[in-house]
Amino acid sequence: MACAIVKASPAEGGKPGASEAKQADPSQFVGSETCATCHEEVAKGFATNPHAKMAEMHGKNGVTCEGCHGPGKDHVDGGGDAAKIFNPAKATAKEVDAKCLGCHQGEHANFERSAHGEGNVSCVACHSVHKSETAEHLLRAEQPQLCYQCHTDVKPQFSMPFHHKVDEGLMKCTDCHNPHGTYGQKALKSSAQQDAVCTKCHTETAGPFVYEHAVVRTEGCTACHSPHGTPNPRLLNRADVNTLCMQCHSPSPNFTTGPIPTFHNQAAQYQACTICHTSVHGSNTSQYFFNSTE
Repeated sequence: MACAIVKASPAEGGKPGASEAKQADPSQFVGSETCATCHEEVAKGFATNPHAKMAEMHGKNGVTCEGCHGPGKDHVDGGGDAAKIFNPAKATAKEVDAKCLGCHQGEHANFERSAHGEGNVSCVACHSVHKSETAEHLLRAEQPQLCYQCHTDVKPQFSMPFHHKVDEGLMKCTDCHNPHGTYGQKALKSSAQQDAVCTKCHTETAGPFVYEHAVVRTEGCTACHSPHGTPNPRLLNRADVNTLCMQCHSPSPNFTTGPIPTFHNQAAQYQACTICHTSVHGSNTSQYFFNSTE
């Protein structure tokens, strides 16, 4: 009869307690075949579940029903008493997370410090072990609809005239964000060089450059661009590129619309800053970012 490897919720402080050791008593396990006698629909679909592969690899002693729900003997002896088995749907977010992280701690080590972890968004809020809508990662719904269920403020931005092609299916939220947490803000991923994740695709902006545009290193891409979507070309934060540049390159510390700097004529008939300063992300030949053909 198959039994499962149980990893119970860690005790306070992250260290297993004596009570957890008792829960791993082999005599308390009934095996997945017993579970299937009542939960036939769940058991039928579990053969194609990624967790089932772990059981098959270890002679059916890997992750089966009791690997997540705990030993089932008391539950069975009690005639299916729901109070005598661990049910993630009725457990707290922290209890669910502790159960899942018992196996997935290595790949999601930063989850508890992530916005989702701190906000009590449990693993089962996004993942469904039994009834997932995706073959990969057992998600409750396809991206980006899954993310939109909570991030309603972001959804309209992808309907802007200029936007990253998320709704079109060319990108996913997880291309830029790691929902399980990173050491960056907003759970943003980093490039291989530990730069902003934007440079993973926009490699021409990655550098290194002899003359770096300081704002790229200090404030990042979002100092000038809105990554989800805007009404402005190139996802710029402002419609007028000169106004965008003048937020920093102005004699006035409280710049809004003026004044005009003495070294340039900003009259409407003159051209935008980027006509001359073409290498705004950085240059190898000009400290004023004149060249675009390095």
